[in-house]
Amino acid sequence: MENFTFYSPTYFMFGKEAENKTGSLVKRFGGSKVLIHYGGGSVVRSGLLDRVKDSLTKEGIGFAELGGVRPNPRSGLVYEGIELCKKEKVDFILAVGGGSTIDSSKAIAAGVLYSGDFWDFYSGKLIEEALPVGTILTIAAAGSEGSPDSVITREEDMMKRGATGDAIRPKFSILNPALTQTLPAFQSACGITDIMAHLYERYLTNSKEVEVTDRLIEALLLTMKHEGPRVIEDPDNYEARANIMWAGMMAHNNSCGVGRTQDWNSHNIEHELSALYDVAHGAGLAVTMPAVFKYVMKHNIMRFAQVAVRVWGCSMDFENPEATALEGINRLADFLTSIGMPRNFAELGANEADIPTLVENLCCGNGREGSISGFVTLDKEDCTKIYRMMV
Repeated sequence: MENFTFYSPTYFMFGKEAENKTGSLVKRFGGSKVLIHYGGGSVVRSGLLDRVKDSLTKEGIGFAELGGVRPNPRSGLVYEGIELCKKEKVDFILAVGGGSTIDSSKAIAAGVLYSGDFWDFYSGKLIEEALPVGTILTIAAAGSEGSPDSVITREEDMMKRGATGDAIRPKFSILNPALTQTLPAFQSACGITDIMAHLYERYLTNSKEVEVTDRLIEALLLTMKHEGPRVIEDPDNYEARANIMWAGMMAHNNSCGVGRTQDWNSHNIEHELSALYDVAHGAGLAVTMPAVFKYVMKHNIMRFAQVAVRVWGCSMDFENPEATALEGINRLADFLTSIGMPRNFAELGANEADIPTLVENLCCGNGREGSISGFVTLDKEDCTKIYRMMV
């Protein structure tokens, strides 16, 4: 196990009607003028936005609003939010939505207190100061409600990159599983896929003797394996929604990732797909993960065989562990297909002719120097082969 520090101070309020406590939580964490940041659509139609405003008003907290967040959140709205916060003298950002809204809120929070371009943080600069952020989660997927991470797409060149820093961990997160019951099955499946990807990205480690976090990751993968089909079959299953929502937070607040190196190559490879085609991140991961895993599995066959046995119920073939590893990857792919995820480029809407562009942006865009690193270092030739495996 590697040396580590771990600091995860987010206050979680979990359960039915928890959003009605928004005002008191904002006040508790020092907010007096709030930017309510959201997407639109269901947040407005469901009455959630009005309930949030009422809660703030009852506590005497003023607010400004900025809607319009879209999946794969864009830099243009972040710049708009930064200027609005400065104009309105906002001192707290409240994200009402899913991972895209929370990521956009975090970018705004960091940008308001920074004299340079907020994109510096998405080019490798650590976020050390930001306005406080609170969240009201409406989709279990990205885990941004408990993480120090944010992902934004720069519109001028459609470059999708991440930023990090404990300063953008939410001060509080309200998690009401009932708010996710109206999600279409496809969105629920995308969220399940993203959660599983966050777990696999941590599972693929080069660190030795990490049994505790191995077992935590396996338990959460088993939870997704069990609850995923239940929630697709019955969207109103509150208990299944609740288990998925808490698993999504646990998968990405890094409690499962401490003391071990991590991968993130699947996420990096997928980011180019969602940047270029604006596909749902989870759908892109469903196509990306099996290809990446098959390409890199020989780096540590027993790591893939272990998860195959412990999570996917495969029998261990000690004479041919590669067969066990491959069976586990195939069972993952079959599971994702069973809940409605795409399996290849054609089903995703991607184009084989764009592979050179995808590879160039992946390996050389935004300051990268010809490769990406994680469980295995992958150069342009490797990445080209992986994308072609997805066709």
